[in-house]
Amino acid sequence: MDEAVERQVLELLAQHRIMTVATNRADGWPRATTVGYVNDGLTLYFLCRPQRQKATNLARDDRVSLTIDHDTTDPMAITGLSMAAHARLVADAAEVTKTLELLRYRYPEYAGFPIQPEEIHVYRVSPKVISVLDYTKGFGHSELVVL
Repeated sequence: MDEAVERQVLELLAQHRIMTVATNRADGWPRATTVGYVNDGLTLYFLCRPQRQKATNLARDDRVSLTIDHDTTDPMAITGLSMAAHARLVADAAEVTKTLELLRYRYPEYAGFPIQPEEIHVYRVSPKVISVLDYTKGFGHSELVVL
């Protein structure tokens, strides 16, 4: 990946705190939900309760699509990311602990929120295709990166 594009992706990831992630339901329909996330470089992480439909969907099919963006009144100021990725359950206890620490740092308002590792699933999102949206370079402008 070009250094300038990677820097732009990392800046966009740092500027935002929520993403919309779409999983594949058993009936074939996609299901989009909004989740908080953290990242370690280009790898993203999010939490989900094991009983949720998102967890069920991911256990069956780990492919996801996601978007990270923000609202703007100027269409020519639209910037954001769209990704095709795999979201896999994190089994390594050290990686779970690291992710929870990243979450507490990024979301200090949740410091008192009781997150117990045994009550949640942590998912690692590994991008395969990233589309960097930047309408400041022209309406509909995007750069496609295949990893």
